[in-house]
Amino acid sequence: MNYDVVVIGSGPGGYVAAIRCAQLGFKTAIIEKYNTLGGTCLNVGCIPSKALLDSSEHFHTATHDFEKHGIDVSSVKVNMKQMIARKNSVVSQTCDGVKYLMDKNKVEVHTGVGSFVDKNTIKVTDSEGKETTLSTKNTIIATGSKPNYFPGMEPDKDRIITSTEMLNLDKVAKNLIVIGGGVIGLELGSVHARLGANVNVVEFADRIISSMDSSVTKELTKVLKKEGFKFNFGHRVQNVENTGKGVIVTALNKKGEEVKFEGDYCLVAVGRKPFTDGLGLENAGVKMGERGMIEVDDHLQTNVPGIYAIGDVVRGMMLAHKAEEEGVFVAELMAGEKPHLNYNLIPGVVYTWPEVAAVGKTEEELKAAGVNYKVGSFPVKALGRARASMDIMGLVKILADAETDEVLGVHMCSARAADMIMEAVTAMEYRATAEDMARICHPHPTYTEATKEAALAATGDRALHI
Repeated sequence: MNYDVVVIGSGPGGYVAAIRCAQLGFKTAIIEKYNTLGGTCLNVGCIPSKALLDSSEHFHTATHDFEKHGIDVSSVKVNMKQMIARKNSVVSQTCDGVKYLMDKNKVEVHTGVGSFVDKNTIKVTDSEGKETTLSTKNTIIATGSKPNYFPGMEPDKDRIITSTEMLNLDKVAKNLIVIGGGVIGLELGSVHARLGANVNVVEFADRIISSMDSSVTKELTKVLKKEGFKFNFGHRVQNVENTGKGVIVTALNKKGEEVKFEGDYCLVAVGRKPFTDGLGLENAGVKMGERGMIEVDDHLQTNVPGIYAIGDVVRGMMLAHKAEEEGVFVAELMAGEKPHLNYNLIPGVVYTWPEVAAVGKTEEELKAAGVNYKVGSFPVKALGRARASMDIMGLVKILADAETDEVLGVHMCSARAADMIMEAVTAMEYRATAEDMARICHPHPTYTEATKEAALAATGDRALHI
């Protein structure tokens, strides 16, 4: 079988790359080792976690806020099996949608493990051992990532679990220990905290989500503490033990003292690592970089002409939308076009409630770089829309160049921040100033008014509603 392009991996980066290649006239095939398309994101990542987050938020609202809204309910109970069933239905529908898109765009799907025989030949081995050989002019590696862990915290998939097992836990983890204060740990911890669990986060750094601006992460920390989270910063995990009925996590605190945490389950959420097992990269001569990543140039091409890599297997943030943009970038580059990709303007989102969203530089990064900047922030509680919905926690913060007024970073902790952040991304793509954002008419009452107010604050303390 001969192709112009073969994509290995059907996650958001892979399937989007395949679609764009097909749109551009390339004869395209995609290889997926599992029976369902969509990769980690659709099957055991973004989509199922958001489904559970929404379900748990409904429960939390019913048990905490309905009475204040004048809605009397009784005997509100958690049905975890139904919650998981709904999540599985959402996943199934979404993955079926990817299959539909492959058929629509005439992308041929091969199920099995793809492995390089040489730079232009790929062998696909299915679950029964049957092999199919594909010949290709170009290959896009989009095999994604898998949960990471360090010595002493090896998951046993029983009591010591990763995000994959956590998504199918059919009971509330009453006492959940989370190793890692990053996005995955906080999101999945939130699911169970809203359902009544005590969540104990053990984190080596001195705050949660250390890659984000400290102003918004401090706000989120306050909210999560009210939700049932306890944070243990400056703790280095030494060992995790499955006792049969629970877990014991042993860590060293900042003073070097041994501390033990006991719980029902331990979620190991210390990031993810590139997944390249079984690819046979050595057969194609593809060079590997640090931490198992594939080395690529500015065009996302490896050291071997015609072999590209995108998404979690290359440098940069491990985000589905980053992988999608890279997939389109490579497809258009191969077609002779001149695509654009600005890594500084790829937004990041944490889907807790309130949500956290950010784009551009953090204040910590600007300080470290010696940039002369100014700050404008606005509390969400000052918004009429926030008071009406009782979502008053959080803030919006805008960082702008002190001389040119160009917006350098926008950081939000707010209800619906995941959607609100796109105003900032669009403005920054066109190199807008804080004054530009302040002059835009925002509808009232909305959460986006906080963005306008923060922009006004950044241009000379002109916020109107505080």
